[in-house]
Amino acid sequence: MAAEFISVEVAYAGPDQQVIIPVLIPAESTAEQAIGISGIVQQFPEIDLATQKIGIFGAVCKLDKPLLDGDRVEIYRPLLQDPMAARRNRLQR
Repeated sequence: MAAEFISVEVAYAGPDQQVIIPVLIPAESTAEQAIGISGIVQQFPEIDLATQKIGIFGAVCKLDKPLLDGDRVEIYRPLLQDPMAARRNRLQR
């Protein structure tokens, strides 16, 4: 018999603080549903799921990805600078 609910975490690191919210969600819920249930978008209004990427334990995924018990859904902030440009700048110093 499958579990009716699973426990996951929703994580976001803003510029000034990091938050991990544990949530209990129905089995077979998606990453988008977990984010909605967590209330993290209300806590951090700068989150825009239409443009920002999400992932599970560091692996980028889509909002419709089904979750497993113990997963951590991570919401990634946009990069402020292209990684290659940042490396070039460091090497020029």
